[in-house]
Amino acid sequence: MEPFSTIAVYATLTENMSLEKKLRVIAKSMRLSFVVLAFFALTGHLVFQVFNITVSAFQIAGGILLVVVALQMLYPERSASLKDGSTDIAIVPLAFPLTAGPGTITTVILLTSKSQDLFESSFVFVGIFVGVLASFIGMRYSARLFKYLGDEGLRVVTAIMAIIVLAIAVQFLIDGIGTAIPQV
Repeated sequence: MEPFSTIAVYATLTENMSLEKKLRVIAKSMRLSFVVLAFFALTGHLVFQVFNITVSAFQIAGGILLVVVALQMLYPERSASLKDGSTDIAIVPLAFPLTAGPGTITTVILLTSKSQDLFESSFVFVGIFVGVLASFIGMRYSARLFKYLGDEGLRVVTAIMAIIVLAIAVQFLIDGIGTAIPQV
């Protein structure tokens, strides 16, 4: 979970939304993120086994989603439906894959599986809450931060963040493919 990328994507995709709609997007995406991460903390290994999903397949899928998001950030005129509010960005890309992405879900599953008891497992949920809260606060107050940058500064930050999001996506793909190839 990397709140700065989430904040930049949020600021870019909500710049034409009303404050009320922005607040609904934040609340929905953070609620979904917490529920998804808590769900995987409780049942992650079981879900992967039932659907016969590997961590590498999950990383590749998340990487593909992030590539799409990064390209939409770089070419905003082609993704006008995301910015005009007709597409629900609270689910994709804010909740998944940015806040509750493959890396975060895998980390939550691994940390929970290594917990010795309920007390240690509770720290995973505290970590989930703190991470989601950091993203919430960052998105909630992003307008103040980006107000100081101006339109040109926001475009520069958006382009830089798009490249970083694209690099994260490529890393997800590399890690997923690198892990999957020996299994094939």
